[in-house]
Amino acid sequence: MADVRRGLIIVNTGPGKGKTTAAMGTALRAVGNGMRVLMLQFIKGSWHYGELDAAKAFGDKFIMKQMGRGFVKVVVILDEINYAISYGMLDPAKVVETLKQKPEMVHVILTGRNAHPTIVELADTVTEMRQVKHAYEKGVLAQRGIEY
Repeated sequence: MADVRRGLIIVNTGPGKGKTTAAMGTALRAVGNGMRVLMLQFIKGSWHYGELDAAKAFGDKFIMKQMGRGFVKVVVILDEINYAISYGMLDPAKVVETLKQKPEMVHVILTGRNAHPTIVELADTVTEMRQVKHAYEKGVLAQRGIEY
């Protein structure tokens, strides 16, 4: 097998918790290896998320924007983009075409439930989170630092 190095397309999807958290873990690892990260959040509520403050600690090595544009470096996280596609806000064909045109050494992580089949087909790695049980089912509200 050839020793190939190139930017990967990674999809974190499925109904379980942990899609964005997994992407953030990869981002943390990337920054630790001297890479830069851009995280674009497509669908997020109006409340404050802990990851916004955490990203600030990395300065210009980790930039997080709510639907920013015009910036591509080494790792790009398209947080909740799968929702934007499934809601009809983005054309999956255009997303696939854009991914095919990414710079060779740029890694892209796409998160959100219901990843479109064409994106799953294009991706190098796809992980589906499956919920076994969740505290919310027992009436426990979302916890700061865990869910947001």
